[in-house]
Amino acid sequence: MSEIKRIPQVSLMEVDVAIVGAGPSGLIAADILSDLGIKVDIFEKMTSPGRKLLIAGKGGLNITHSEPLDKFISRYGTKASLLAPFLQKFGPNEVTSWAKKHEVDTFIGTSGRIFPTGMKAATLLFNIKSSLNRKGVMFHYQHHWQGFSPKGKGLVFHSPDGEITVNSKACLFALGGASWGFTGSTGDWVDAFSKAGILVTPFKPANCGFGVRFSEHIKNKFDGTPLKTVSIEVTDNTGRVYKKQGEFILTKNGIEGSLIYALSATIRDSFLSGEQATIYLDLLPDSSIDQVEAKLSQPRKKQSLSTYLQKTTGIAGAKAALLYEFTPKASLSTPALLAHSLKHLPIPISSIEPLDRAISTAGGVKFEQLDNDLMIKKMPAVFVAGEMLDWEAPTGGYLLTACLSTGVAAAEGIAKYLR
Repeated sequence: MSEIKRIPQVSLMEVDVAIVGAGPSGLIAADILSDLGIKVDIFEKMTSPGRKLLIAGKGGLNITHSEPLDKFISRYGTKASLLAPFLQKFGPNEVTSWAKKHEVDTFIGTSGRIFPTGMKAATLLFNIKSSLNRKGVMFHYQHHWQGFSPKGKGLVFHSPDGEITVNSKACLFALGGASWGFTGSTGDWVDAFSKAGILVTPFKPANCGFGVRFSEHIKNKFDGTPLKTVSIEVTDNTGRVYKKQGEFILTKNGIEGSLIYALSATIRDSFLSGEQATIYLDLLPDSSIDQVEAKLSQPRKKQSLSTYLQKTTGIAGAKAALLYEFTPKASLSTPALLAHSLKHLPIPISSIEPLDRAISTAGGVKFEQLDNDLMIKKMPAVFVAGEMLDWEAPTGGYLLTACLSTGVAAAEGIAKYLR
């Protein structure tokens, strides 16, 4: 086995290619470079590789998505055109082929998302790691990158044997963003990059939850309750309206889950603009407002409002609690106003989930700092990939695919540079 836990007690190492970070971008880059016969050393501050990949795969690793490539690329929003060249070369089809290369078959789920057969992230990670070991890739764990050496592009690490400087013919930074810090992705590299004159867009939470000031009733009774078959409407800072249907979860502190994550970038940017960010919840998305008002025009007789609502519209439980929480009392007794609340219930956002609790981050090294091979223009032989770059994407396989795609591009750029 070529994998090592510690390095000899020397203060200087000379390597061919140094990869800093053993997440998806670093691992696939090492895979490609080692296939080309290029000697690779991976430096990872944790005690094992792929920590974030394992956590992301706890419920089944969603590696990519089966939708048409042009639609797939559009999911990256304002950064779609920048990522397009990488995704066109290494997109969903190539991701599944790469998994197959490492003896992991995949299948398409009902939502179009693609998963490994067996739903195990650990199997894919183990097979990749074993392949890299066989090809002579060296892993150096508990090596925390501190910055560039004062005399040049040498990489300074804190290691189990003290401080060490690594000189390389080329290096790739694949240190991730700033979410899920317990996996090693803390964003603490930003200071060193900034000191080196590399422009970095500040990190913001992405695919995150939001705070809502709920009453004690909702906090105590509905914490963890899913709201299914609802839709949310939100308006961005330019006035463009986004509306999606799905489900999300109520928590003591606010809202989270797939539907919230899908709209999180718009909600976040609206909140950060300084204006009151509000989402509008449609509790009955399969019925028009006229249909809802017609149902509510039925005689109530002596029924309580809760009973009446449940019988006429099916609204009960957490949905009813939200309706009462955010609808003026006077509107509850007027069919037209009540129908409007059921179809357009305002939920004011009070805060954004912290960076460390977000699934991913927006921000990172600005693309204009890099050439087409993801090499830093002012630092030849230094490349960047993955979530260190300034982009964001929704969940659904898009995050991992872009990390792999940019890792491939950087690896090919390194190979070209070394030639």
